[in-house]
Amino acid sequence: MLRVRDLEVRYGEARALEGVSLDVGDGEVVAVLGPNGVGKSTLVKSIAGWVGIRRGRVEFFGEEITGLAPEQICERGIALVPEGRRVFAELTVQENLELGAFNRRGRARQRESMERVLGMFPRLGERLGQRAGSLSGGEQQMLAIGRALMAHPRLLLMDEPSLGLAPAMADVVFAFVGEARGLGVSVLLVEQNVVRALGVADRGVVMERGAVVAAGSRDELMRTRQVQDAYLGTG
Repeated sequence: MLRVRDLEVRYGEARALEGVSLDVGDGEVVAVLGPNGVGKSTLVKSIAGWVGIRRGRVEFFGEEITGLAPEQICERGIALVPEGRRVFAELTVQENLELGAFNRRGRARQRESMERVLGMFPRLGERLGQRAGSLSGGEQQMLAIGRALMAHPRLLLMDEPSLGLAPAMADVVFAFVGEARGLGVSVLLVEQNVVRALGVADRGVVMERGAVVAAGSRDELMRTRQVQDAYLGTG
């Protein structure tokens, strides 16, 4: 489905990504792990077209999408749930969701997608007429995920979806990720909570200083030095 090869991104002279390669298969959940500042968010933003790529190649179902505009990438079936949620605070929940269906794929299935989103997140259905800025952080995260799903994506890029959430709301987010396969949606999940992320992922990669330094299944990654030292305190 998604194929990323030798991706390089720089902010001026500062290196953000250097030679990053990874794959996401149809129906897979792949976790991208690592501490702050190692390039995880830059990776998903570059795939989504939000950040320019200096070198490398991104393919989606065999089509090169490197350098396309964000709306063109979304049209092909990739949607981003950004870090910090970025809902439109002055608009209602319903208006935020409807904005997510701006592309051709979303418009064609807007009613179906709305029913699916409200079925997954019933709390949003109770607040359709409420302004998004008045929602709790967890509710805003549900809204950000729902808005992305309104584009009817094949691949969802999720950037730190549990950041700043209460444990109960984080449970809702991770439950959704675990169920995404049943919706026909693959997920590339950027997450600092390594145990929770690997609990719902098929496999993962670990990043350090803009590069992938380890990759494998949950059990394989839990045995790596990078994960043990950084997250489990066993190194």
